[in-house]
Amino acid sequence: MSKKSKSTRRSFIKKSAVIATGISIIPRHVMGGNGFIPPSDKLNIAGIGVGGKGTSDITSFAKSPFVNIVSLCDVDDRQAVKSRESFPKASYYNDFREMLEKEGKNIDAVSVSTPDHNHAVAAYMAMQMGKHVYVQKPLTHDIWEARMLTEAAKKYKVVTQMGNQGGSGDGVRKMKEIYDTGIIGDVHTVKCWTNRAIWPQALQTPTKKHKIPKGLNWDLWLGTAEMRDYNDAYLPFDWRGWSDFGTGALGDMACHIMDPVYRILPILYPNKVECSVSDSFKGKFETADYPKSFPNSSKIHLSYPRTDGKGAIKVSWMDGGLLPERPDELGDDEALGNWDGGVLFIGSKGKLLADCYGANPRLLPLSLNEQFEVEQTIARVPEGHYLQWVNACIAGYGNAETSSSFDYAGPFTESILIGNLALKAYFEVDPKADKGSFWGGSKYNGRKRLLWDAENMRVTNFEAANKYVKRNYREGWNL
Repeated sequence: MSKKSKSTRRSFIKKSAVIATGISIIPRHVMGGNGFIPPSDKLNIAGIGVGGKGTSDITSFAKSPFVNIVSLCDVDDRQAVKSRESFPKASYYNDFREMLEKEGKNIDAVSVSTPDHNHAVAAYMAMQMGKHVYVQKPLTHDIWEARMLTEAAKKYKVVTQMGNQGGSGDGVRKMKEIYDTGIIGDVHTVKCWTNRAIWPQALQTPTKKHKIPKGLNWDLWLGTAEMRDYNDAYLPFDWRGWSDFGTGALGDMACHIMDPVYRILPILYPNKVECSVSDSFKGKFETADYPKSFPNSSKIHLSYPRTDGKGAIKVSWMDGGLLPERPDELGDDEALGNWDGGVLFIGSKGKLLADCYGANPRLLPLSLNEQFEVEQTIARVPEGHYLQWVNACIAGYGNAETSSSFDYAGPFTESILIGNLALKAYFEVDPKADKGSFWGGSKYNGRKRLLWDAENMRVTNFEAANKYVKRNYREGWNL
């Protein structure tokens, strides 16, 4: 993607096309009428994955008077109970492919809130059919999938949005306004952190076969992933910590915490990544005890070439409760981010701190904020992330913008998932590694810095890592 297209993506903050006034797009016949909206004039939305987060997603869309929830799909009948009760007139399916084939003519838009490993196949099929799509974060499980969805959104000309709600928040916009004043100078370093994971990680792969619960279609739940026996360790919430299904703490939270980094700074893709992890060996030297599970905590370091040619920006990610060094300008009793995490911009003239979602941006030291006022130059999104997408769908492709359309969310997701590629490659055997002494040597990749060719989506200095760019789907599943 060119520097020009990156700039165009960021132009959302300068334009009124974000429907910043919050005024809904109203069908012509309603103007001056009694407010009744015939079903034929509503946006018909189908939900794929309507338990858990999918429950609140569907409910959020339904707050618009111009929305019909017409069809629901979930592989687990137990998780779908609340949504089915809330929308009793909606048809119900276990297989999204069957739903789209049978109900397609009645569906205008689709919301995808499945586990990460099935995001891409569901969204891609919907886009091929000309349906607008809203996909929970992270956009995809794999780097290659993110590139494919980005290209598909342009090809099929559909309205898209990734579910990182902070992207439509006031915080990231105010943070951009502060940055644009030049008060912190040129940012050269960024620190990001989160308390996640709040689900089990650093686990050995389950070997026991548990009885499949009634109401769960295990084959459909696995979807693109390779077949294995059902085990309670995966469901209903803990799939996030297993690399075949989820994307760990980074995938879960970086779309919220790193959004200000990617949205504000002049960067596109990193060209270098390295990582370190905790609980690597479980007391057994050079033994990768959890090849299918993410570590309890990790540090990931990404180097982004600046798109303006002025060097690079170093971005560090910490999860599992790890924190960056407290800035000297921050008082001992002053909060470093919030419970969910935070982001710290370090510039040539100063520092800018924000909470998760880019909320509550403030200069350091905090006393600067008492004497510094920033002019609001960026349109806000008072209707919020969900209804912004709804309104844009009603307006039609090209007539309104969304905060995290796939031309933004796709490259952003690729950028994040490069960190997970490094984590997965951590225990790959490196034939060039220094075996050395018992304490100093390792046959694993370990702390090796990976060099990333973004255009071709390849690691150029460690071939073993490239198998994590794109998974092999199980037979019967494809893009």
